[in-house]
Amino acid sequence: MIESFTCEMTQLKRERKISVYLPDDYQGGDRHYPVLYMHDAQNLFSDEESFFGTSWDVQGALKKTGLSLIVVGIDCNPEGHKRSDEYSPWEMKDDIKKGLDIEPSVKVGGEGKTYVDFIVHKLKPLIDEKYRTIPAETAIAGSSAGGLISTYAMSHYPSVFRRVAALSNAYWFCQEDIETFVRESDLSAVERFYFDTGTDEWTGHFGPEVYVKVNESMRKIIEEKGVPHQFQLVEGAVHNEGAWKKRLPDILKYLYSSS
Repeated sequence: MIESFTCEMTQLKRERKISVYLPDDYQGGDRHYPVLYMHDAQNLFSDEESFFGTSWDVQGALKKTGLSLIVVGIDCNPEGHKRSDEYSPWEMKDDIKKGLDIEPSVKVGGEGKTYVDFIVHKLKPLIDEKYRTIPAETAIAGSSAGGLISTYAMSHYPSVFRRVAALSNAYWFCQEDIETFVRESDLSAVERFYFDTGTDEWTGHFGPEVYVKVNESMRKIIEEKGVPHQFQLVEGAVHNEGAWKKRLPDILKYLYSSS
């Protein structure tokens, strides 16, 4: 079952649709559940609502794995460059804008900290109050720029987001900034970090060589810091929901494995 409501993002002066997936055994029981927060909710649950006609099929992935989770999907802002604004704490540099055919005069990025603060300080308390959650078992996941902001969220609030999945990460958006932030963060509370990239990913003029390079660079930092992790180079994988749908069941198994 999926419930939806609108939540005010006060500091960003905008509203956002929130979709909450509840496990089949939620109704009529008293069990409490771990919570997984995910970005780009329009693309998570329904092919009909997905921007590109294929969703992650989160419900199907949970059924395949046998996991019982509450999944909180946060719609992205599809207006202009607002998605990129919210999914990066730092502004995009001109050379990156050029690779995306964005005019240098256009400001892109910089709202990511406020977006993550909204999740931690407003949305999470609301979800924990409204639903039978296990507040200490909170995870976050996303892809592309959603992977970037998930990695940032883990690094900024490692005691909140202890299990994190970041797919097809667009670290090139602000590579120096995110690498410095991760390197300087205390990640000792993180229990599991899954991250990956395909070998045939493209966004604008940024292709497979860039995706592999920036994700391999992050892998070295994560290894140096001793974070429990799984990193995958997914052979032949492209940059879309269909590719992420295929990987999601195994990712969930890793995130929530007890071993």
